[in-house]
Amino acid sequence: MVNWIFLIPIIVAVALLFLPRRWGTVAWFATFIAMFVSMVLAISVFFKFDPSVTGIQFEHKSIWVQALGINFHTGVDGINVGLLLMGAIVAFTASCLSWDIKTREKEFSILLLLMSGGILGAFASFDMFFFYFFHELALIPTFIMIGVWGQGENKNYATFQITIYLTIGALITLFGLILLYVKSNANTFDIVDLSNTLAKRQIESQGQSLIFPILMVGFGTLVSLFPFYSWAPPGYAAAPAPAAMMHAGVIKKFGLLGFLRICVPLLPQGAIEWSHILAVLCVGNMLYCGWVAMQQKNLNLLFGFSSVAHMGFAFLGIASLTVIGVTGAVVIMIAHGLLAALSFGLSGWYQKQTGTLEFDKMGGFLKRLPFMGTALLIAMFAGCGLPGFANFVGELLVFFGAWKDFSFYVVLGAWGALVIGAIYMLSAARKILHGELKPEFSRIRDAQTFWRKIPYSILIATLLFFGIFPVILTKRIEPSVKIILKAVEKPENQAQMKPLAPTKIKKTK
Repeated sequence: MVNWIFLIPIIVAVALLFLPRRWGTVAWFATFIAMFVSMVLAISVFFKFDPSVTGIQFEHKSIWVQALGINFHTGVDGINVGLLLMGAIVAFTASCLSWDIKTREKEFSILLLLMSGGILGAFASFDMFFFYFFHELALIPTFIMIGVWGQGENKNYATFQITIYLTIGALITLFGLILLYVKSNANTFDIVDLSNTLAKRQIESQGQSLIFPILMVGFGTLVSLFPFYSWAPPGYAAAPAPAAMMHAGVIKKFGLLGFLRICVPLLPQGAIEWSHILAVLCVGNMLYCGWVAMQQKNLNLLFGFSSVAHMGFAFLGIASLTVIGVTGAVVIMIAHGLLAALSFGLSGWYQKQTGTLEFDKMGGFLKRLPFMGTALLIAMFAGCGLPGFANFVGELLVFFGAWKDFSFYVVLGAWGALVIGAIYMLSAARKILHGELKPEFSRIRDAQTFWRKIPYSILIATLLFFGIFPVILTKRIEPSVKIILKAVEKPENQAQMKPLAPTKIKKTK
């Protein structure tokens, strides 16, 4: 069942290659159906997932290249089951908003399907080769979508910048993964097999001290870790709304998942050695990027810098190496994915309706746009970490995780970031939604139909659902987090660490 979540979008994308270009509406409808089916399957897997069962569920493992130890190994555990759900929901809502694309509809639909199928495949993969391969399948369409369907005067600059940064980040990550493969002497790319091998015989400390920072820079660049963040805000500002929703909300989580799947459990000594440096860089994300967000006068750039600042909280939770902190990081990954999709989806709608996202040209929209104005206000409240939204739960868990492991100054920085976030979000809400309505916007119309409202309603409802009932997430996440963190326990506890149960390989012809 898990395989179909990401294979359906990819299969439909290949099928659309044979569709005549003039049938753009058919291409959009096929994309909509594929994303809907994928979302339904992801919801089914999420609620069928049994938190009391340790290990991988809905598992499939087949030998692909035996000589190199590459397996097509997929499934879900507590770490990725929520990410798959979030990714499928965001992909469906992005497909709904792609209706507004009126040029080269077929090509846009194909790229959106490949982007969605690729990142969902990466989330489901337990083999480093396919983990990386599926991410690249999702990443390449991003460059094309910004270059062809992007907006703004700096579109070309943003396209080149995001291409250069993310290509370099991906190459550094690839180098680190190959080095890990060589140093492990396990002759396998399978993450579970590597975990079993390295549980008995870890890579020497010198090797871990070399590989971990390489992967930290590679994964960190892909997630916009400070100071490798400058590609993100202009890239999101120039991207069409569906592409920004997918990249900021979903694809960006690949690097964080890489830390949890690979860096922490397979390189535990490196994780311990570099965790405090990672925590300091996180403060740069939270404080500096938050401060820059306060200076923005454009809604897309505000959301872009806010997104980078929120990644600091996720990295801080991982750097804490505590169960509560890492659990909070996974909750933030899910919550931020939903929030980023909602934010960039709304900014895309406002851009289309008003022709501007500049604060000094906007104002008074809440009275004129009761639904879209309220949706934007809700997104900004969620961005502040208001209780009742899933973002609050994740940030609270990370805060307590950091309190237990880091210095007072790191915790103070995290607290200051929350205050800064509230300032720039509430200030933007006041400028856009309150005050006098400009005469040129006197005829602007709210989202009228059910179909126009449904993507925003789904994202808001999911944020509220996990914010009001966070235990539905945390009870699934926590057991898998404990397994990951066994490797970074004290040496006397590592001696008691048992390897994961081997999985049966389904041989294929």
